[in-house]
Amino acid sequence: MHNHATRINLGFTLLAGLFAATAATTALADYPEKSITIVVPFSAGGPSDKIARDVAEALREPMGQPIVIENRLGAGGTIGTARVARAKNDGYTLLVHHIGLATAHSLYKDPGYQIEDLEFLGLINEAPSTLISKPALAANDFAQLKKYIAEKDSAINLANAGVGSASHLCSLMLQSALNSKMTFVPYKGTAPAMTDLMGGQIDIMCEQATNSIPQIESKKVKVYGVSSMKRMGIPALTAVPTLDEAGLSGFNFSVWHGLYAPKGTPRPIVEKINAALRVALKNPELIKRQEALGISIVNDDRLSSEGHKKFFDKEAARWSGVIKSAGIQPE
Repeated sequence: MHNHATRINLGFTLLAGLFAATAATTALADYPEKSITIVVPFSAGGPSDKIARDVAEALREPMGQPIVIENRLGAGGTIGTARVARAKNDGYTLLVHHIGLATAHSLYKDPGYQIEDLEFLGLINEAPSTLISKPALAANDFAQLKKYIAEKDSAINLANAGVGSASHLCSLMLQSALNSKMTFVPYKGTAPAMTDLMGGQIDIMCEQATNSIPQIESKKVKVYGVSSMKRMGIPALTAVPTLDEAGLSGFNFSVWHGLYAPKGTPRPIVEKINAALRVALKNPELIKRQEALGISIVNDDRLSSEGHKKFFDKEAARWSGVIKSAGIQPE
């Protein structure tokens, strides 16, 4: 009798296991069955938010579901990232983050997550920055600006949009390349910094082309160079030299964005999202919008999960060196 009961229980256990496995496989095959949330760890209307919304729009068709954007800002992007790192790994909560993800562990003692808590889904784009100044600055090209910085040094105010922001990272590279000690002035975002730069309260800023093109076009700021190794194809910037050709040999800085999921997201779901991302990044409307902002869409091996991770590790190592040599202690 006892053996018979054991056999029945064993049979039920095997059946339950089989049903669970079948249900899991069906869930994977049916993914996605509902809307997907992309968390942006920065404010609505900012460059990362604009990019995430454009990508979400282009992802909607290949994913076959609506994509909802959730802005979870604060602490240099770490709050939103930690939210995704702790989310259920079922493919319904994703993250769009920029270069700041590669610097977070060098800038913060405890950002609230580990890089190992995330799955890499593919790199999205790269955006160069522009070196700009207040309109009245007494320098009309990069050679004059370099001389001006050497003379004034710490008397020059260099604005940034907060610790870990793209403008902060670009400023660190600029300080290092010029061997200068300009005074960093952090703001709570790009908009107030740009307002003070146009108003002449701040001297210089190294800001994403996405944010500075309108001000450059309307001559509300002066521009001295772009941070990529190639000149930009946008009408307002075609005549602007790269900082590399202007005299800062090898200067190469771009803000990139990637797509991430919580660790342990099943491989078939990771592959499904990656395949959809590849389709989305070929969307002509998305390409047109990004190029108008001076942003190039990634179209190489960094589009794969493995290529994205490899690139990320190189960037994290590079920035760890830049941040240490600047004498910045993690907060």
